[in-house]
Amino acid sequence: MAGPGGAWEDHRRALGGFIRSQRQLARLSLRQLSALSNISNPYLSQIERGLHEPSVRVLHAIAEALDISAESLLLQAGLVREHAGGTPAEAAGSGEASTERAIRADPRLSDAQKEALISVYRSYTAGMGATS
Repeated sequence: MAGPGGAWEDHRRALGGFIRSQRQLARLSLRQLSALSNISNPYLSQIERGLHEPSVRVLHAIAEALDISAESLLLQAGLVREHAGGTPAEAAGSGEASTERAIRADPRLSDAQKEALISVYRSYTAGMGATS
């Protein structure tokens, strides 16, 4: 099992991989993302390889350049919790939180599609109560 430093290293690598996959889905080169985000090419490369943990400002710039929500990038970075503004059921750690987290993390969906799916999901589960 990895020690505390290893967990942070794994987290940085996962975040970098997520950013790289979003960049590739957007069909952008590293240089193009660098120009769009106003972040140096070498620094972006280090972030994608998990060698550096970016600041919130840098994450916001990357999210804007990739046309994804800053929230989804901050979630991947572990800087915000998914249920921070959610329902009490989500805060309690129910299955709703993991379902909504999976929808929000899916890079194939646009922000509008994610919100629509979550809205439909909540409408179906709203009347179910605590028993299932």
